[in-house]
Amino acid sequence: MASQFLPRAVFPTLDSLPRSYFLGHHKSGLSKMKSMLSGIDLIVECRDYRVPLTSYNPLIEETLAGRERMVIYTKADLGRSQDKYGRAADFKDQRIIRDWLAPTPVKFTDKNSKSVKDVLKFAKDYAFENGSPVGTRVMVVGMPNVGKSTLLNNLRWEGVRKAKAAQTGAQPGITRKVASSVKIADGDDERGGLYLVDTPGVFIPYVPDSEAMLKLALCGCVKDTIIQPQLLADYLLYHINLNDPSLYAHYNEPTNDISILLEAVAKRTGRLKPGGIPDSEATALWMIQRWRNGQLGNFILDQVANAGLQDHKAALKGQAPSMNQAIKVEKERRREQGRRTSWES
Repeated sequence: MASQFLPRAVFPTLDSLPRSYFLGHHKSGLSKMKSMLSGIDLIVECRDYRVPLTSYNPLIEETLAGRERMVIYTKADLGRSQDKYGRAADFKDQRIIRDWLAPTPVKFTDKNSKSVKDVLKFAKDYAFENGSPVGTRVMVVGMPNVGKSTLLNNLRWEGVRKAKAAQTGAQPGITRKVASSVKIADGDDERGGLYLVDTPGVFIPYVPDSEAMLKLALCGCVKDTIIQPQLLADYLLYHINLNDPSLYAHYNEPTNDISILLEAVAKRTGRLKPGGIPDSEATALWMIQRWRNGQLGNFILDQVANAGLQDHKAALKGQAPSMNQAIKVEKERRREQGRRTSWES
């Protein structure tokens, strides 16, 4: 009888992993946001539901401290677990996440237009209570590629039935400048309309935890060229095995070896190089994209626990260096990587 499959309990720490993705337009965008705050009535911060802790950015919170805000966890359908009857089974996780941020309002959005209507209703109610004759302006902020522009477009469609105003894409960095305000709801005789301002995603200056960098990369918050696709696919396999190894049963039996799975998937899907050699990089990117689209399991990468956000903030505060220190560390890492490459060649 075959032995029972045991998934890896931990993923190895990778000290050589890049820990920075803080680009020039992140810094300039953050400065522009800060300069505009006097004309903003409400902040909407977007975080990715699949990484509710890791997509928290202390830099954004520090810059926008003291402002009225709500937090929206996007892509909730991609992290939403289901019971054996196919019903949503993440109510406990959402309750805990709401408790993290209380009394700040928290919403969860997905592909269902009902969730977008819920956000629009909140914004309209806020505008009704606090709006002025010149209108209410809402600034949307968050990490790269967490769904800010998609949210803006969906709210615009639900509110005024107009086509999308913000460009979206599968890779981060589509929005590089703070955009002009876009109307998402009409006003009335006493109050002006409701306007949204889209902003570029802002990354953490330095990620002290290598696994956090893997999570952000897997969710698409950094470009796919930053971390080797095979490594990301291995990290994805680690999480799939912890949740449900049968998700890839069509391609291979349960395994902890990503090379075995990539070879099996490549042969099954025809991702082969000349001579029938499996194209592991293309196959890894294909697997990653399928998970991002919800076709290879829906699950949260972070551990959702009662004191989760409090503990996460404390860990970041205790580990993260200043921005200047972070830049120095990243430059030294790149120099060391360059020296290692030259030795190998």
